[in-house]
Amino acid sequence: MIERSLSRTKTELSEFLTRHRKKLTPADVGLPSHGSRRTPGLRREEVAALAGVGLTWYTWFEQGRDIQVSEKFLLSVAYALKLDDAECSHLFLLAHQRPPPPQAHQLTSVTPLIQQLMDDLTARPAYVLNLRWDVVAWNAAAEDLFGFRVREREARNILHMVFADPDIRRRLPAWRDDAPKLLAQFRYDFAVAPNDPPMLALVESLKALSAEFRRWWDTPDSEQARRGLRLVMTGDGERKNFRHETLVVDEHRHLRMVVYFAEPADR
Repeated sequence: MIERSLSRTKTELSEFLTRHRKKLTPADVGLPSHGSRRTPGLRREEVAALAGVGLTWYTWFEQGRDIQVSEKFLLSVAYALKLDDAECSHLFLLAHQRPPPPQAHQLTSVTPLIQQLMDDLTARPAYVLNLRWDVVAWNAAAEDLFGFRVREREARNILHMVFADPDIRRRLPAWRDDAPKLLAQFRYDFAVAPNDPPMLALVESLKALSAEFRRWWDTPDSEQARRGLRLVMTGDGERKNFRHETLVVDEHRHLRMVVYFAEPADR
């Protein structure tokens, strides 16, 4: 059973690589085209050159031979074949039986339709976080509540705002209840990329900036995890009570949308 399963995976890998190689033209990758070609797509030697790998090794890889390739090799091939995030993840699953390493610090934006979805939520603050909890997109209601636009990009991070921004902290009446619950949720995300340099840099930065973060990080408690803030004071002093829902925006890039639902303040 195992032999047949491995054989099937190698066949799928070969078909996947061949299909994507044949989808590309020389013009797609900035190569000159010299007349008509007998077969569609790029040649193997062109893919190998674009990826910076040996032709023989790439040929054996595309043929599904039983060879070991590195993470760097797979990422180079994915780049040469212009694979998107989902396709790159599929390549890693076929070749390494695991997704590609997460890039926690991606400050990419969202698609126009995701932004439109958030903008349509005129009465509900909503923002999109990456794995590191950087805010990569938001709507007008979230801007009114948190003022993301005026912040430097590196400071546009929910954990940094909650633990290291005195103004935000003053506007969180339930800070001592909210903050450890946010940190409990972040621990789950940190476990996805515990060796990611930007993720580690964020943790070390917050340890230096916040005694509470340092204490809670070094002595974790069994707090209930939460992605959003429960109580927030608006700029004009109104006390807002929220519940939250989290939607997956992009599984492969670990993008999550947090939507705030206002409730009566006495609940």
